[in-house]
Amino acid sequence: MPTAGLAPLDETITIAELTRDPYPIYRHLRRESPVLRVKSVGRTFLTKAADTRLVKDNAALFSSNDPNTPMERAFLARTLMRKDHDEHRTERMAMMPALMPKTIESDWAPLYAELAADYLDRLPRGEIVDLFPALAGPLAARILAHAMGVPDASDDDMQRWSQTLIDGAGNFGWTPGPFEATDVANAEMDRCIRANAERVRAEPDCSALSFMVNANTPIPESQIIANVKIAIGGGINEPRDALLTILYGLLTHPDQLDAVRAAGKWRSAFEEGVRWVAPIQVSSRLVMEDTEIRGYFIPKGDTVMTIQASANRDEDAFEDGENYNALREPNPHQAFGNGPHHCAGAQLSRRTVGISLLPMLFERFPNMTLPDPAGVRWHGFGFRGPLNLPVLLQ
Repeated sequence: MPTAGLAPLDETITIAELTRDPYPIYRHLRRESPVLRVKSVGRTFLTKAADTRLVKDNAALFSSNDPNTPMERAFLARTLMRKDHDEHRTERMAMMPALMPKTIESDWAPLYAELAADYLDRLPRGEIVDLFPALAGPLAARILAHAMGVPDASDDDMQRWSQTLIDGAGNFGWTPGPFEATDVANAEMDRCIRANAERVRAEPDCSALSFMVNANTPIPESQIIANVKIAIGGGINEPRDALLTILYGLLTHPDQLDAVRAAGKWRSAFEEGVRWVAPIQVSSRLVMEDTEIRGYFIPKGDTVMTIQASANRDEDAFEDGENYNALREPNPHQAFGNGPHHCAGAQLSRRTVGISLLPMLFERFPNMTLPDPAGVRWHGFGFRGPLNLPVLLQ
């Protein structure tokens, strides 16, 4: 019998509050209740960096196969995000050749530079432009469409599919509306992916889809489709929200922007952006055996939620973590996860947004400003970022 007691149960925190602004809640929990059962979400929150890292690094004790996650319902599939060990490794490695540094440098970085120049050419100088719909969203969609092997999918469709999947996967209240939308999006994606699978089977390229369908021992078609979808679901909002967050941080701290430009510290500015507001804020893990965390009994079958958004501001890991500091080094954030499920697209995002786009944007518009920082709207519990970023391009 366990000698430790269960973690405290909170019945006051709401999903609406977490969606609006979770950071004051997380700051309080780190100090007062770092292990907390939250009734509205149905999970045990872990808000300290050491605990979130411990869980992510131990797949034997904390399984990705959470049966209560809305992700499987949203994707109509059990994706590699819900798998561990050899099963996860097999599917991950099937698409990884498309996302390795060599492929990024030979194929995706040059293509991204061309695409970025084209999208930047479309921006009007001397006007206030919302960079969410004008640049960050469509550009992230376009490079992902090529890297995944569905280049005929439009920017609008890619963004709609992505947001629909995000809304479904984050539907912890299990309301029906988001799932009705994901059913429609899934049918559209299935048709698109299958058509492109035939294309790359006839004419192979360096896309993830091509590597998967042309492998000597390919994974099942159902999993190929599911794993292109998981990339669409997470591969647009991450670079999109990272870019917008970084720009907000730099434009509201002009002294930091000057220092970054002078020293070419764009990679540092990128890492700080994803630390400060992690695009993917939380992850769930199923507890496989009775265990304890910080003296609390965590029973087998419980679901813990690692709050990397909170871990990235943990006072034990970061000085002044509530604030953006573009020159922060070292920066041991967990925005891309850790352990076997470390984000497969992290290097692509770093290379395209952090090294390519940020300097290009400020070269084109060296005097860009953010006229109304208070007018920027932030949103999201499972996934978070700005909903708009109206800047004056000059």
